[in-house]
Amino acid sequence: MGGGTIKIVNNTVDEALQRLGYDESQRKAIADYVDREETIEGAPGLDCAHLPVFDCAFRAANGTRSISAMGHIRMMAAAQPFISGAISKTVNQPADASVEELETAYMEAWKAGLKAIALYREGCKRTQPVTTSKTDPGAQRTAAQLAGPPNIVRRKLPDERRSVTHKFSVAGHEGYIHVGLYENGEPGEIFVRMAKEGSTISGLMDSFATAISLALQYGVPLKLFVDKFSRTRFEPSGFTGNPALPRASSIMDYLFRWLGSKFVRNESAQEDLGESRPAGEAPAPAKPAATPTVGAETASPSAESSNGHNGKNGNGHNGSEMYGFLVRSDAPTCPECGSITVPNGSCHKCINCGTTTGCS
Repeated sequence: MGGGTIKIVNNTVDEALQRLGYDESQRKAIADYVDREETIEGAPGLDCAHLPVFDCAFRAANGTRSISAMGHIRMMAAAQPFISGAISKTVNQPADASVEELETAYMEAWKAGLKAIALYREGCKRTQPVTTSKTDPGAQRTAAQLAGPPNIVRRKLPDERRSVTHKFSVAGHEGYIHVGLYENGEPGEIFVRMAKEGSTISGLMDSFATAISLALQYGVPLKLFVDKFSRTRFEPSGFTGNPALPRASSIMDYLFRWLGSKFVRNESAQEDLGESRPAGEAPAPAKPAATPTVGAETASPSAESSNGHNGKNGNGHNGSEMYGFLVRSDAPTCPECGSITVPNGSCHKCINCGTTTGCS
């Protein structure tokens, strides 16, 4: 305590040796050995059959023996019938104790009728009040844990690197996305420039881009960010002028959907149909569809068959060729019933209950 140390040979050692029949000279030689070697194992003149008498809860620093878990449990089981409460006695386990050994200790304590049991594995805490060596058994492992896994390192980009610059506009708010690339073409940093230098939005976007860049350099997959930030909704939102991403629900939505379409394999940049296509490939032309009427729904194949059309609708088309309302994932929810609305002019309409967001 307080940084001081005191080293003594347990006084019961001499008493135990005397009761075992050792004379004074033998006891002194054994005590000197314990003080010097910090273990009684291998002491001169000590009968090996007497070693269990001197086993302790902790393994000696230079020894191999200690009281086993069952030794603690059986001693408590012998005393439990004579007391009404539980026993506060720690079952000490070595640092290399396995999960199965700890599980066995709990089960044996239950079988022995103990009301409580406390297990402690040496070195599992950063510091412990009792130890048999000058080195804290938990210090080395704690330092390694604080340092983190050794394989997580920052992979910086070279001083000269290729980059991609993309100009965008969301509801009239223009900006530029700069993406720095590794040698293999993977993105390693992003910069977002919007508004005037020194403005609030410029500072926020710059700080956000720096955080994303550091995460990418430490190995966080870009797809994780694309899945997390796509379809986030806040102003400004609206049309973009980009045919591949005609509408964005926010600047973050546009930013990460564009990054996904450019650098994440099979990531869709289409707003309407969630079809996958390689980055840089033009979207496939949409199939012509009949103009749906309000409230029109696609009948199930079983219902069509029961109407006697052999899987075809009343106009002679297969059910798979019918197109109802195209529900967009960025459409607002109905304020009345919570269903996803569909575009209705410049507003939205709920096809479930008929509520509109402003247009008749």
